[in-house]
Amino acid sequence: MRPERAIFAALNSNDRDRQAIRAEFEGARATFHALLESASEEELARPSNGTRWTNRQLLFHMMFGYMVVRNLLPLVKIINRLPDSGRLFAAVLDSATTPFNIINYLGSRAGSRLYPTQRMGRKLDAVIAALERRLAAEPEANMQRSTAFPTRWDPFFKNKMTLADVYHYPTQHFDFHKRQLTLSGS
Repeated sequence: MRPERAIFAALNSNDRDRQAIRAEFEGARATFHALLESASEEELARPSNGTRWTNRQLLFHMMFGYMVVRNLLPLVKIINRLPDSGRLFAAVLDSATTPFNIINYLGSRAGSRLYPTQRMGRKLDAVIAALERRLAAEPEANMQRSTAFPTRWDPFFKNKMTLADVYHYPTQHFDFHKRQLTLSGS
């Protein structure tokens, strides 16, 4: 393949990846609003399937995944510059999995009390809009930056994740937990 064709193919591939990420965000946003709008208070208070959370708490947790990513993005760029690409940092975080799980569980319980469903929808809209702005402005070189991640914290975290992987992560997390909801619209 001629060099200019390889560059063009890579640019098109990267653009497709960004379009896929934006489509994932918009699909999750639309699904989230549909779930919030169709759920009754009784359904929101019902236990979810496979977690200790109620549906309301799980919906908060799903939204919170996008909020976490907004904070992970700059960390990837910083940790990527460490001599070991963050392997030691990831190992330390993995060693703190038990306290993380407790905080994660209790945080979603508390957060669901602070965010009524209407506020959850508005917050997700704002967070996704911020992520989309950041994605649009992200230099291509940054999309391939990678760092080690604590694999015991989440099944979608890999040993090494690129910034593009981190942009894909919240929707993977969202889709996984959506299957655990016990709402009639899920």
